Amino acid sequence: MSEHDLEITSEEDDLFEHYRIVADKGQSLMRLDKYLSLHVANASRTKIQNGIDAEAVKVNGQVTKASYKVKPLDVVTLSLPQPPRDTEIIPENIPLDIIYEDDVLLLVNKPTGMVVHPAFGNWTGTLINALVYHFQNLPVGRNGEGRPGLVHRIDKDTSGLLVIAKTEFAMTFLAKQFSDHTIERTYNALIWGEPKEWKGTITGHIGRSARDRRVMDIFEDGSQGKHAVTHYEIIKPLRYVSLIKCNLETGRTHQIRAHMQHIGHSIFNDTVYGGDKILRGGSSGSYKAMVDHCFAMLPGQALHAKSLGFIHPTTREWMQFDTELPANFQAILEKWGNYVQHQ
Repeated sequence: MSEHDLEITSEEDDLFEHYRIVADKGQSLMRLDKYLSLHVANASRTKIQNGIDAEAVKVNGQVTKASYKVKPLDVVTLSLPQPPRDTEIIPENIPLDIIYEDDVLLLVNKPTGMVVHPAFGNWTGTLINALVYHFQNLPVGRNGEGRPGLVHRIDKDTSGLLVIAKTEFAMTFLAKQFSDHTIERTYNALIWGEPKEWKGTITGHIGRSARDRRVMDIFEDGSQGKHAVTHYEIIKPLRYVSLIKCNLETGRTHQIRAHMQHIGHSIFNDTVYGGDKILRGGSSGSYKAMVDHCFAMLPGQALHAKSLGFIHPTTREWMQFDTELPANFQAILEKWGNYVQHQ
């Protein structure tokens, strides 16, 4: 019997699976595609072939062809979309802000407050509900899971860019880039306070809190959670808050939010990580009134997925996309700027 090590991979923790299969000592020579179709449950030969073509399958650490003959003790690794969820998706005519589209993918600028995919408590009104209304035959992964086209995701109250796959090959090709951490992702965030260093790197394993499963904790000793790295740079200090740029080296759930709280600079108006309270400056008078007004202007945390860069699945060219900050985010920055200037 082969050894199978299955683990959920990086991008937001539950969209893709990694498989690691060690061939038996007595394994007879067998084509790679046939071998995988026999050893990966519910994966069709076509899906396996897509994975091989997208270089998401390796033997002994090397990309190889479907015709490769698996031999005893070969180590085969691959990434595939997770198994299906028992979820019926209701198409809904929800407008989408599409900033780019071609035959194999599209880029969507998601607004704050929109859930990405259906789940408990949010079965309708999601980005996926909108996608299945506007687009036919989006790839759904093995057996037809409830997240067609979805390669990665961002939080409900985070705005910004998402890439959506329109073909199975594009889905696998893009998924591999997320898994390999070669996707370039830049976020803008308004945080409380000003970090001591204008540029810095935050590391620390991220895992779910034992106290509250909705919250992610940092485990600096690596005893729990998954490795996570966030690079930040201050763009504009505003006395009691700062506008920063963050680049993700990994893609863990709530990564920027948890990392910024960990170093004492929670994201402004982040209700889960303590940013919805006044953490710098006074707590009365005109300052409090100004801050409360800013809280009211923003429906979620001040975090925006601003840019996204990746290799195109078919042209193999590097593509880079950028978006403007949402209007209410920009209005808050202007309000803070006016306050600092006149105090």
